[in-house]
Amino acid sequence: MKPALAFRHPDFPKSWQNLPNGDLIVTNINQALAPWWPKFFGYHMLKIGALSGEISSVDSPIKHQLTLTNQLKNGDIIAEIDDLPLLEHSVDVCVLAHALEFSLDPHHVVREANRVLIPNGYLVITGFNPFSLVGLNQFIPYRRKQIPWNERLFSPMRVKDWLHLMGFEIQLDKRFLHSSLSGQLTTGVFCNHWHNIAARYFPSLGSVYVIVAKKRVLPLTPIKPKWQLRPHFEPVKVPTMNSSSKTSKKSNQ
Repeated sequence: MKPALAFRHPDFPKSWQNLPNGDLIVTNINQALAPWWPKFFGYHMLKIGALSGEISSVDSPIKHQLTLTNQLKNGDIIAEIDDLPLLEHSVDVCVLAHALEFSLDPHHVVREANRVLIPNGYLVITGFNPFSLVGLNQFIPYRRKQIPWNERLFSPMRVKDWLHLMGFEIQLDKRFLHSSLSGQLTTGVFCNHWHNIAARYFPSLGSVYVIVAKKRVLPLTPIKPKWQLRPHFEPVKVPTMNSSSKTSKKSNQ
């Protein structure tokens, strides 16, 4: 397995319009996450990356929602996504929308999100599935030099392995848009029919995936043993002075 480290600084897109069929992708992501926003409770939501900031979360009861980017015009906090300037266990929900493909160390990005999440907090991750039609674009010479196929794509299975090692519990793993996403997608009858068939018979080959994971932190409760070795102190029987005197009198007689 190749390391997750990138050998050059990726060009992070500033908006979904910078990605092929970006508007269609974010629309499907919003539809997949719509039932989940009312389930997220807490005080703070952090959207990491410019693409995460454009995810619609108006139905979430969390009112304090911040976007972290490396440019002020696209977010509320200016910082690197792999070095979050936040305290440990200070955020209730973290959103990483297509951020792993455009980071130097995606595994460290997930670790940073894990660090700032509270116990039982939620982590939302979206990305491109390399084991799908969209992954085939990396084998076409003139396409693999274009965004996003010029970057490293990570499979949802590998991302879930990272999350399992950090103690997350996967709540949702949904994949959709069975297309190469290279050209303008149509919405005709044939296209809709193909997507319905692919979603039914090839659900794991969707070009875009959405993962919702819950951070589980098990409390370390000390277990007392059912038995304990307690020393039983018994007084040593020492002859008293009276008994010794009586014994001496009897011997004299």
